[in-house]
Amino acid sequence: MSRPKRILLWIMAAAYALAGFNHLANPAFYVAIIPPELPAPEWLNLVSGLAEIVLGVFLLEPRTRVFAAWGIIALLIAVFPANLYVVTQNLGPPDFAPGTGNAALNLARLPLQLLFVLWAWWYTRPD
Repeated sequence: MSRPKRILLWIMAAAYALAGFNHLANPAFYVAIIPPELPAPEWLNLVSGLAEIVLGVFLLEPRTRVFAAWGIIALLIAVFPANLYVVTQNLGPPDFAPGTGNAALNLARLPLQLLFVLWAWWYTRPD
């Protein structure tokens, strides 16, 4: 694996693991952006946070790297409704009430998701 790819792997792994821990430490932030149509937002937050931690760690092990990368892709697809909800309702901190967000920033999140999918996909490919 090239040096830049290895560095980006460590950055990705750390980012997902830290984001997962943040789901557990600050659940209200994430629960607030889960669309109300979805059941058990606290449970969904917990599961997605734990998945991010596990997948971040699994990225670092060569034997589980491809599995973890595909898992991250699946996770990004699974959380896409929350990103759409943030955009359509224009949610923003601190209270995540509709119309309180930065519309341009919220909209920018959507193409970033595609970038994150492509970044993870890179680690499904042979070196």
